[in-house]
Amino acid sequence: MISINSVKIGARTPELVTGLLKIWEASVRASHHFLTEEDVRSLYPQAEEAIRQIDTLWVAEDDNAAIGFMGIQSGKIEMLFLHPDCFRKGIGTMLVRKAFSEQDVQYVDVNEQNPAAVEFYERMGFRSFRRDSTDDQDNPFPILRMKRL
Repeated sequence: MISINSVKIGARTPELVTGLLKIWEASVRASHHFLTEEDVRSLYPQAEEAIRQIDTLWVAEDDNAAIGFMGIQSGKIEMLFLHPDCFRKGIGTMLVRKAFSEQDVQYVDVNEQNPAAVEFYERMGFRSFRRDSTDDQDNPFPILRMKRL
């Protein structure tokens, strides 16, 4: 049975962070085909810092093993990553619905080059309101800024 647990900043152990980074990396490699090996390596420290510092971190677990996570800050989904074995099983939907009901999430940014993610967020009720040609770190990865309808 899938459970979703909130993890406060002070409770984010090195073991938890390492485990979530493994999920992040596997998810990115399975879904962000536009990234090079160098891109993934350069994004790793940013992902680690985000996991450590994001205001709200929810970890999805199956039989007490982490299978995915979501980070939320200021009404915006900042990260949602699932282990590839858990893609298309309703876990992302569970996380987003929880974010709607408990955090009143209204925004998400999505890599335009990840069409499965764009489609997922559109199914969840988000629509693009702006396109930026680079990401927030000025990398050449177009970002769709999306708002919940």
